[in-house]
Amino acid sequence: MLKTRIAVLVSGGGTNLQALIDAQKSGIISSGEIVLVVSNVTGAYALTRAENAGIETAVISKKAMGLDQAGFEERLLETLQNHSIDLIVLAGFMSILSERFVRQYPEQIINVHPSLIPSFCGKGFYGLRVHEAALSYGVKVTGATVHYVNEVPDGGRIIAQRAVYIEDGDTPETLQKRVMEQAEWVILPEAAEMVSRKLLEEKGEERA
Repeated sequence: MLKTRIAVLVSGGGTNLQALIDAQKSGIISSGEIVLVVSNVTGAYALTRAENAGIETAVISKKAMGLDQAGFEERLLETLQNHSIDLIVLAGFMSILSERFVRQYPEQIINVHPSLIPSFCGKGFYGLRVHEAALSYGVKVTGATVHYVNEVPDGGRIIAQRAVYIEDGDTPETLQKRVMEQAEWVILPEAAEMVSRKLLEEKGEERA
């Protein structure tokens, strides 16, 4: 069966990647297949998760390779094209991709963000900072969003959202964990399947 070829871009521990791998094993992701995991950080634990699942990996480190952003994106594009990638999933990828790069994959790059966009998003909002902002603002509900990636950080069209209630005594760390477990790990695989299916249908229409 023809499947959408997925690359997952990572920078750290890879918990979202693990959610995608598990979803693929359980059949939640059935229209796509993760064929490549790319890290911009040498030694990121996400690479070990990929290797354990038998998925090919690549490391493109600006620092180690002495690359600027343009050189990094050129190398990344080459790697993705060599693997005939249809869909790129950003899963804790700590590098903002340029407009030039994003244009190569229109509505073929998705990202998960740990808030209900348009709250607590955009430049500078990543990791624990998002949860710190939610708590200091005093919101009662937060969550996660999966969206298409365009030239604006966290600015692309929303694909899926899931809400998570803030509890008394929450710290940025406890909130981060709950948002991951209750929202990110649920909607990211669902969105990956949804977009994979859409891309397959579009390919079928092109052939017809």
